[in-house]
Order: sequence, then structure tokens, then C-alpha cells
Amino acid sequence: MRCITVLGPSQSGKTELVRALAALEDGHPRSETAGHLNLTRFGFMGEDWCAIDVAGGPEFARMGGAALLAADAAVLCVAPDPDEAVLAAPWLRAVEAANLPCFLFINRMDMPKGRVRDIVAALQTYSGHPIVLRQIPIREGGEIVGAVDLISERAWRYREGQSSQLIEMPKSEADREHEARAELLEQMSDYDDALLEELIEDREPATGALFEIARRETQDRAVIPAFLGSASHKNGIHRLMKALRHEAPDVSALKARLGADKALAVGFHAQIRKHLGKCVMLRALDGGVAAGKQLGGDGLGGLAGLGGKAGLDHLEPGEVGISVKSDQLDSGRIFTAAAAEPVPDWAKGCPPPLARIVTPAHERDEVRLSAALSRLAEADPMLRLGQDPLSGHALLNLQGVMHERQTLATLADDFGIEVATEVPDPRYLETISSSTEEHYRHRKQSGGAGQFADVAITVRPAGRGDGFQFEEVVKGGAVPRNYIPAVEEGAREALDKGPLGFPVTDLAVTLTDGKHHSVDSSDFAFRTAGRMALREALTKAGPVLLQPIERVSIHVPSVYSGAMVSMISSLKGQVLGFDGDPDFRGWDIFRALLPASAEEDLVMALGSATQGTAWHETEFDHYEEIYGKEAERISREHATADA
Repeated sequence: MRCITVLGPSQSGKTELVRALAALEDGHPRSETAGHLNLTRFGFMGEDWCAIDVAGGPEFARMGGAALLAADAAVLCVAPDPDEAVLAAPWLRAVEAANLPCFLFINRMDMPKGRVRDIVAALQTYSGHPIVLRQIPIREGGEIVGAVDLISERAWRYREGQSSQLIEMPKSEADREHEARAELLEQMSDYDDALLEELIEDREPATGALFEIARRETQDRAVIPAFLGSASHKNGIHRLMKALRHEAPDVSALKARLGADKALAVGFHAQIRKHLGKCVMLRALDGGVAAGKQLGGDGLGGLAGLGGKAGLDHLEPGEVGISVKSDQLDSGRIFTAAAAEPVPDWAKGCPPPLARIVTPAHERDEVRLSAALSRLAEADPMLRLGQDPLSGHALLNLQGVMHERQTLATLADDFGIEVATEVPDPRYLETISSSTEEHYRHRKQSGGAGQFADVAITVRPAGRGDGFQFEEVVKGGAVPRNYIPAVEEGAREALDKGPLGFPVTDLAVTLTDGKHHSVDSSDFAFRTAGRMALREALTKAGPVLLQPIERVSIHVPSVYSGAMVSMISSLKGQVLGFDGDPDFRGWDIFRALLPASAEEDLVMALGSATQGTAWHETEFDHYEEIYGKEAERISREHATADA
């Protein structure tokens, strides 16, 4: 079995294309839908094929690497519009990162919005490999009615819902065909010395040799061949499928590309299913994948085929199946008999930008929710599970709104847990702006031994990022040495919540003097005195609110880089600059500093400004002060939330 992953932007016709490919010869293709993937198994010319159709939403492009783990080749389906080429940029990026052979299919050529040359040129902006046009359209009366194959020089007329009809080359297309073919051969000769020699000597290359060169160059990822058609009308589908049959490599190439000599299988997707638990989609890379045999360090519980075919006892090399009752297996792993190994970085997806605090709608589900989220995180490597440091609740990081909907639907449908979500607050802190002195006496008498401690402290601002510093300059034993650590401990306790309602940082406390009582003084008394002294000092030292600032790296198609300046400014950020991405053609890395409170807005603004093509990653940079009405609003909202 050979496996292709069909990628492309929304509304490019990927699902239509998969259905058309599957219907060429197989009247009963088997399908399996799992989250954002749809797998279809079909036959063509005596061979088994599996097509993995990836949902076209922008966030799924950031998750597409996992689907490419199982693919021998990718088919990138695009719209016939040069202005929409940028929408394919994330998919081209994913394919290039995976170093995977790719076939380009310009779909819906019955409704083109530009010349084919212009479409290819626009797509070339985002491809590090040459895109070579393997067909040109035949036009009659302004409409596309067929295509000419530039290698065989055969002309085909489209027929509605049927295979194309071989026709004589139209005289009106002869000059254009010669020009386009010469261009194709010139591009192919860049990677084949024998062909270059033939062209220099003005000899006509043999058609069979050209097809062999095309096969080798596609498998070596030297070029990306481009084909034309309309999946909904079955136009150009047979030619694409024949190219896949002759030029897509088999599973041995995938095993070499993953660099896993001893690997038996790769897990490229997983789902939690009611009554079955975790089900992992596997592609066998070698023999030995069978129920009961070792895989990933334990016995393989069972296997099922696509479309619900039960009772499968083994997978042949290249075959796709679903593991059941095998908790040791996870998505996004390469499996040997003894272990599960990590996948390459390109298959791990982009950092999930959307953060959500998840709480159960009913208190009784608290324990069940924790267990369910852990299982979801095991099944979905594109989801990250953590804990919100402020509330202590579960924190999910997701790829986008659609990913969030899928995750919540799984919690409700498969685990029976209703949840509420909210956006986490940034970790605000506060500090002081001036120095002050404070004297505090703690005295308490209630029957037996009393409590007595007297401390004098000075408080001053420290450098940004220095945290809390404590020292003492007590003379003459006014505060016995054994009680000084208790004063420091009490001061640290006072840092938990300052006058503005947030943890306090970046200040220095010096214990300057004090008094003690031979009977009533204790560690507890001095800890209490230290805590109360600092609390009172903080209110007098000009408390200032601090907000976290993040360093943001935005990976964006170059055409949108200019729009990033105004977008960052509108989010109260600071532009640091941008550079061309050294690894991906047509992309920039745009850098900025941004308040952490604006990250949720950044996700939405970035999607709007770049049509969902860009993505970002963040890391904490520093804290900076907030003054005036903004600080008052944040403190007020925080106080209301705590009430």
C-alpha cells in the first residue's frame, strides 16, 4: 500500500479530489474520519492506496506535519487564483520541512481566475524547489476544455464525469506547447546531465527516458510537478493518479526519510473513542506489526482496518490500520518492538498559541476531568496540558478555535464531562518606587506565655529582576541571631500579596534594630512582626504594578510583514524588526515585544491580518511598570475576581 497526504487551504477542493481519485476504479472505497483527518482506502490498477485528507483550516496547517509522518508523497491542492497563492504557503512550508515528494494539483480549472503561468509563479514565491508545469490547458472560446501533457505531447479533451479523450494536438496550442515543453525540459536538465547534453546537441529526448527522469527528480524532491484539472467534474484526475502511481515512492523511502532503521511502525494520529479508549492510527514500516507481538515496548492488543473493518491480525509493510487496547502507543511516535521514539521536529507542529483554563461544570467531575485531560494529551501531541499558576486549574494550550471545539466535543461526547473555559490572566506583580522605614512591635498576652517581638526595617527598591533581598545590620544583640531568620521568613510571607493585590518583587529589606523579651519572644512572634512590618511599609513605599512583557517571534509570509507594524502598535507592543526566514522561501520572522495581556488579541489579530497563514511563538522577556488608569483597572478587576 502506498499512502498520500492531501493538503491545501479551505475551499480548494481537497475532499472532492480524494473522492474523485478513489472513484477512478474502486467502487467501494473505505473511509475513516478521525478529528481533522479523513482516511480513504482505495484501489488503482491493482495496487492499494490510502489518501489522508487534512482539514483545510489555517490552524490545521500548523498540525499538518503529523499527517505527513505516514505519507510517501503529498498532493497539494490549490485554487486557480494567483491572489490566493499565499493561502498555500503554510502547506508548502510543511511539505518542505518534511522533505517529502510533492505533487501540485491546480483544481477547479473550469473556473480559473488567472493564467496558469501566473498561478505557478505566485506559488513559486513560497517554494524552495522549482515548480514545473507538466500540463498546459487547451482553451476554446475562453473556456478550458482539456490539457496537453508536456512530456508525452499528447492532448486530452475533458469529458464531464468521465476519463478524458485523446485528441489530436490543436494547431492553436502548438506554439504555446513547444514553448512550455522547452521550458520544462530546461528545468529538468538542471538535475540531469544526460538530458542537458541532449538539449545542447539539439537532439530530441526519448519520451520514456523523460518520464524516468521526471520520476527520479520528483522522488528526489528536486522539483514539484504541477498538474491541472477539476475534481468535481473528474477532469485531470486520471493523469494525476497515473503520475502518483509512477512517481510516488513506496514505504521504504519513508522509513529512510525518518531515519529509523529498526522501526516497525509510525503513529500519526490518535483518538479517544467511547468503549474502545485510545485508538492510534498506525502505518506499518516493516513486517512484524501484528496483534500480540511487541510494539512500542509491549504487546499490541489488537488491530482494526479503515472503515471499521474488525478482526485484522497484522499489517503488511506500508499498510494503514488502527491499534486498540494498546495504551503504550501514542500519536507522534516512531515504534520499534522495544520502544517508542520521538518524531522529527517538523512533525511536532507549531507551538499552540491559544491558552484556556478548563474547569468542570459540575464539582463531582473534578477527578474525572483531570484523568480525561491527561488521556487527551497522550492522544493529541498538538495539545499541551499544564497548570495555571494563579488558579491552580488545568491549563490547555491549543492550536486554535477549531482545535478547541474538537477537544471540548471529545470531553463531552466520549467522557461525558461538561466544562467551562476562560482565558488565563497574565501573572501581574507589584513592586515599590521609593524607600521607607518601618517600626513594628508585636505584643500579645493571653494567660500563659505571651508573644513579644519588636523590629525596625528599611525597605528600598531593587533592580528589575533582582527579586527579594534580605540583610541585617543589627548591633548589640537587639534581635538575637536565632530570631533573624524568622524575621526574614515573615517578610517573605508578606510578599504573597501587596497593597495592589498581587505578589511583590524587586525590593530589598534591611533589619536595622529591634527588641526582644527573654520569656515572651519566639520564632513565631518575630515572624509575625517581620510580616506585619513589611506589609505596612509596602503601602508607604509607592506600590507600582508590573506587567509581564513577552518577546514574540511571528513567522509570517513576506507579503504581510508590513501589516505587522500597525498590528503590533495597536496591541501596545514594540517592534524590534524582521528578517527573511533562512529556511523557508517567501517567509519573514517578525520580532516584537508585547504585553502578555495582549497575547489572546494577538492570536485573533494575526489570523485576521494574514488570512490565518502566520503563527507565533513567545518567551518571557521582562517585567515593566504600568501606571494610571490602566493599573487602576487591572487592580480593580483583580479585587472583584477575588471577592
